Amino acid sequence: MNTPSPTNPTSKQKKKADQYNDPTHNYLHYWDGREYEHAAEEIAIKKLLRGKRFAHAVDIGGGYGRLCVLLEKYAEKVTLAEPSQQQLDIAADFLKTHPEVDRKLMQADDLKFKDGTVDLFTMIRVMHHLPDPTAEFNEIARSLAPNGYAIIEVANYAHARNRLKHFIKGQRLPVKPVDIRSAANKRDEEIAFVNHNPKTVLRQLEHAGLHVESTLSVSNLRSTQLKKLLPKKLLLTAEYVLQKPLAGSYFGPSIFFLVRKKG
Repeated sequence: MNTPSPTNPTSKQKKKADQYNDPTHNYLHYWDGREYEHAAEEIAIKKLLRGKRFAHAVDIGGGYGRLCVLLEKYAEKVTLAEPSQQQLDIAADFLKTHPEVDRKLMQADDLKFKDGTVDLFTMIRVMHHLPDPTAEFNEIARSLAPNGYAIIEVANYAHARNRLKHFIKGQRLPVKPVDIRSAANKRDEEIAFVNHNPKTVLRQLEHAGLHVESTLSVSNLRSTQLKKLLPKKLLLTAEYVLQKPLAGSYFGPSIFFLVRKKG
């Protein structure tokens, strides 16, 4: 996330983690009723990592360790790198049967890993807090081993419904991130919440030396109505089938990029 201002070192820091340190905001409970979204993300990760094995995997901004258990199937060592102490405290209980998962208090723009020592990064549901991910992408590239991989999830502004809305209005999709916070929350002390144009993110990744090898469109059937009408098994079967065919059109609200560090 963005580097704190030298004249006000705490204001930017507040944006980074305070929302997730708020005792009234339990990210574990946020996932109640979002079983489809969680499973859709696991499907994507399994597709992107199929046949791969890593020495060290790091989940950046992984909250309470939601995806760390899955990453253990692909890596000898897994580290949860999370900027919120409250989330790490929740992770201590959530991961109590997985004591081998290391937990580190760490910001995405200051990862504290030595150059070239991490084989796989995942950064899921973090980009919506990063209006400018340049520093974070550079840190990932610096820390990745030669030919190492990263899975970067992008909160997608260019999804199908937004494209239709812009087309009807005769408007082009914005290139820059779009702040989707309510007017009441658009205050300096509030954490950023943006959606990105995936084509812009592609350029940012390439500039950091991270080459995109595969793309998936994820949570394609994210709809309160659909989740009420259709069985979860049917939704997830369709999700599995659609993730790759819909990737080229950036159809869904979430885009997963598998990137590799240029050698």
